[in-house]
Amino acid sequence: MTTGIQAKSTGKRSPTIDAEVSELSSQAHTQSNAIAHEGANVESVTMRHWPYPFRAMLAVCSDLDETPNRQSYWDTAEFLNTTRSTPMGEGLGLEVGNTIYFDMAADQFAYWNTDDAGRSMVHSLIRSGHIDCLHSFGDLATTREHAQRALDELEQNGCRLDVWIDHARAVTNFDGEVMLGEGDVTSSPAYHADLTIKHGVQYVWRCRVTSVLGQNVPPQLGGILSSAHPIASGKTLAKELTKHVLSRMGNEKYAVHAPNRILTRSKLRDGQPVYEFLRCNPHWGGVSSYDTAWGIGDVLTDRMLQRLVQREGGCILYTHLGKSKPNASAPLEAPAIEGFRRLAATQARGELLVTTTRRLLGYCRAKEEISLTASRLDDSITIDIDTQKNRYATLPLIIDRDLEGLTFYTPDPDRTRIRIDGEVVPKLTRNAADSSGRKSVSIPWTRLEFPES
Repeated sequence: MTTGIQAKSTGKRSPTIDAEVSELSSQAHTQSNAIAHEGANVESVTMRHWPYPFRAMLAVCSDLDETPNRQSYWDTAEFLNTTRSTPMGEGLGLEVGNTIYFDMAADQFAYWNTDDAGRSMVHSLIRSGHIDCLHSFGDLATTREHAQRALDELEQNGCRLDVWIDHARAVTNFDGEVMLGEGDVTSSPAYHADLTIKHGVQYVWRCRVTSVLGQNVPPQLGGILSSAHPIASGKTLAKELTKHVLSRMGNEKYAVHAPNRILTRSKLRDGQPVYEFLRCNPHWGGVSSYDTAWGIGDVLTDRMLQRLVQREGGCILYTHLGKSKPNASAPLEAPAIEGFRRLAATQARGELLVTTTRRLLGYCRAKEEISLTASRLDDSITIDIDTQKNRYATLPLIIDRDLEGLTFYTPDPDRTRIRIDGEVVPKLTRNAADSSGRKSVSIPWTRLEFPES
């Protein structure tokens, strides 16, 4: 995307259903902070929407519900994240995270259910960034003591999770309407929000899923329709339109839908500030359709991936990769494997960057919160990034992670430097011109290192 930080989208929109909601997201291509320019010939310094050379960004955000055992959990992660030989064939070398919970029924993989080897695996995957979300404390966690035990276990093993995802009807959830949670109700025996936020959680998902493909761009509801499934997709479209209308009317439950932003500044019921995020399942059957290991191949279609790239949006994809068909030969079978191969091919073409939920959230937060100044002295251009000025939640941005991938168009990449809070970034990636015809510099994007075993 080629817009600057202040520039709003000026692309023409057809007078379709999209017009009903497009004005609600006039800030979808903007940032709250403009680049201040000091000196001549630096006005062309602007921020690129996504890391070079990609036009879109996606995180596969999988809830681990019904994962049968630690081997299935590991095999799926290894196939998606490495190029090793796995039960599903040669791995894809993507960057995909997963979730964990603690107190669950004995027939599901969970932290307290697995053995010492399984818990050691969880520790390694959290430290590497490949387990990046806490999926509540589990169905059987009903008290503050359950939460404290789980958090103590994480911290004693040098692990921290700062993304929270509500689960089913767990009483420790943060959403009180759909998910029936009481985790942020101070009078409830399940209250734990103070402990969990102190642990490090700052990003929260409260059961908000959209059928609109592509966030941080103006919503286009027309893409939901499927000519092959006119009735079912029409119902999905009607539901999504209702969410947007209610959002416009001030309905709190659907407040995040009309703006179509990945991140929204919010507060829990006990008043603590958090960043709430929106997930997406663009399947024509609705947000709860094909959100499984056996169904994801019908979500990760060529049409879906190319539409996301064309819209130049972000996507946190809602799914459950632990939910396989009974008697499945492997955690992911042929349709899912083909879907993920299509995803990997789209990344290999330099169109769509695939990463973990935590990294995508951190990138989006960095873009929205940093303050920027571009200045010229003699023949050099300096881009100054201030990470403190616009901070909302309690935890600061992680300098060596959240700012990775930030890309700036500049008239002279070879003579451009970047400083973060006054410190010069020692190594930059200097990029050739993209489809906009402009050259750029990037803070390098470093791949996560998957554990050996």
